[in-house]
Amino acid sequence: MGESQQKPVGPDLSQGVSLDFLAEGQMFVGHVGEESVILIRRGQEVFAVGAHCSHYGAPLYDGLLENQALRCPWHHACFDCKTGEATKAPALNPIPTWKTEVRNGTVFVKEKREPQPEPRTKGESQRFVIVGSGAAGHAAAEMLRRKGFAGSLVVVSEDSDLPYDRPNLSKDYLAGNAPEEWIPLRSAEFFDEQKIEFKLKSKVERLDTNARTLKLSSGESISYDKCLLAMGGSPRKPAIQGIDQPHVHFLRSLEDCRRLIPKLGAANNIVIIGAGFIGLEAASALRARKLDVTVIAPNATPLDHVFGNEVGRIIESVHRENGVQFVLKSTVNQIHPSHVSTASGHEFKADLVLVATGIAPNTALAESAGVNCENGILVDSRLQTNRPGVFAAGDIARFPCFPSRRPARIEHWVVAQRQGQVAAMNMLGENREFNEIPYFWSQQFDLFLSYIGHSAGWNEIRYYGNLAKKEGAAAYIEGSDVTAVLTVGRDRQNLELEAAMEKNDQKRIREILTQI
Repeated sequence: MGESQQKPVGPDLSQGVSLDFLAEGQMFVGHVGEESVILIRRGQEVFAVGAHCSHYGAPLYDGLLENQALRCPWHHACFDCKTGEATKAPALNPIPTWKTEVRNGTVFVKEKREPQPEPRTKGESQRFVIVGSGAAGHAAAEMLRRKGFAGSLVVVSEDSDLPYDRPNLSKDYLAGNAPEEWIPLRSAEFFDEQKIEFKLKSKVERLDTNARTLKLSSGESISYDKCLLAMGGSPRKPAIQGIDQPHVHFLRSLEDCRRLIPKLGAANNIVIIGAGFIGLEAASALRARKLDVTVIAPNATPLDHVFGNEVGRIIESVHRENGVQFVLKSTVNQIHPSHVSTASGHEFKADLVLVATGIAPNTALAESAGVNCENGILVDSRLQTNRPGVFAAGDIARFPCFPSRRPARIEHWVVAQRQGQVAAMNMLGENREFNEIPYFWSQQFDLFLSYIGHSAGWNEIRYYGNLAKKEGAAAYIEGSDVTAVLTVGRDRQNLELEAAMEKNDQKRIREILTQI
């Protein structure tokens, strides 16, 4: 729900409010006309900003204010409370700001400020090329323009659509609760105005990092000064007999959804192969359509490799309560026209089959160009590859993850967006390290999971609150450090944990956990 749909609350700030109500570093909510506004006091300055996140409309007054940064409680977008700038994805648009005036101990909110974009004066004679239009590629393209890049900007993508809200594909869009017009992130007119050229349905066949050229499948050759590789990954295709039949589907792109959704009306039974995030979110979405859903996976419990068995059992319980059937510790060995069969000889009806067994990074192009790859494209802390002028970001990038700096490849939407933004700034010569703490969310029925940090191999999990009642946390510990935390119903603490992890403050992390 967007900000314009929110009912204003609190006093009319244009009529003035006493400074006595504005404690240092706290938020005060009111309205100007029909728009909700937050007042923030920093010393003698008072800022007035929009009260709702520009991403999904979350109430920012429930978020976290730290110095000049205002963090969204839902998906961890971040805004500058002085300028309204969206400083961290997933928000791409700024929030509005108003002028303020203090007279005789009273602050008045005046007229709305007009955004002041950075002048486009950088790299006027250069061409930057981005390969891939997903989260990282799109975020990079927009950041380049926001930061004043004036040169030619080309995005080459195998996708048939302009950038869209990929996380929604396995959630509300698949459930039938979000129409397709909600899915694009920007209009074609926006990209035209920003002079971002898209070459859709185009594959890069060859990358020459010495000549700094790309050759497309159409035969066209494009030269570049800087290049960002953001090709993401492709769905893994298990060696299952019958997997190429027309009733078998994968779920990665908007086009995948367009092929699947029209068939749901005539279907009764759907088998999902895989109990990862996409499989489980799809199960939740398809149950919203009253379809019979069976999930078959080799896991002992859903997502046990990410969250451990105890959280896995809670997730499984929520799904079972909502009618999802599970066949765990099992694998599908053949897909038939009307059913699937498992290695143990059991059969399950299947009008449709959805394969959700993860993705493999699309590294073939990079490897052939001499770019170092190992379970993804290897990059340094500035997202630079071993080849000059070539960067990589998103699901394809294996990067030194902050704070440990151990190499990791993380398939999260927000991580990909933020990497794209940092890569863009470094393409412009800003020399920034990617020090973001990984964050992701997953919505499954009424279970909203928020995960902050990264833990590749915990030796202990500690529990706080009551996860089974959807009010708690699981802390993943490596050695003696908390490296990641899963929270349910604790959005504020998840934000506080993010802020503490950015400082690698283990003492503060443990203090926050004891409050859950």
